[in-house]
Amino acid sequence: MDGEAGALEARIRASFDKQPMMRTLGAELASVVPGEVKIRAPITDAVRQHTGVAHAALSFALGDTAAGYSALTTMAEGAEVVTAEIKINLIAAASGDYLIATGRVVKPGRRLVVVTAVVEAVTGSVRREVAILQGTMVPV
Repeated sequence: MDGEAGALEARIRASFDKQPMMRTLGAELASVVPGEVKIRAPITDAVRQHTGVAHAALSFALGDTAAGYSALTTMAEGAEVVTAEIKINLIAAASGDYLIATGRVVKPGRRLVVVTAVVEAVTGSVRREVAILQGTMVPV
């Protein structure tokens, strides 16, 4: 990993490590590149809803966080980001071994960053989209 890419990943990991919610969910950063961040978390009994699949809150938390960190990859060192608004469409039941959310920057900006995220449920080598999110992040 070259110096610039390594520094970016280290900066995102340092911020991610400060999030107790992600630790509670067992989430981990899967990859960090400019404009795109992937976060994965296991589907454990603690995050299942009454029908046995992952609760929508897990999909939302992972998608929102991945989208937010994708926005942060476009910002200067020392910046932080918060969600101004984000919506989710649940498109399939989230059953599997784990969820992986891929956040991407659609349109970077100085005041607003438009982002999207796709959440997939993974069982073995089979991946299935379960949610899509779109939102706006604000640098702070």
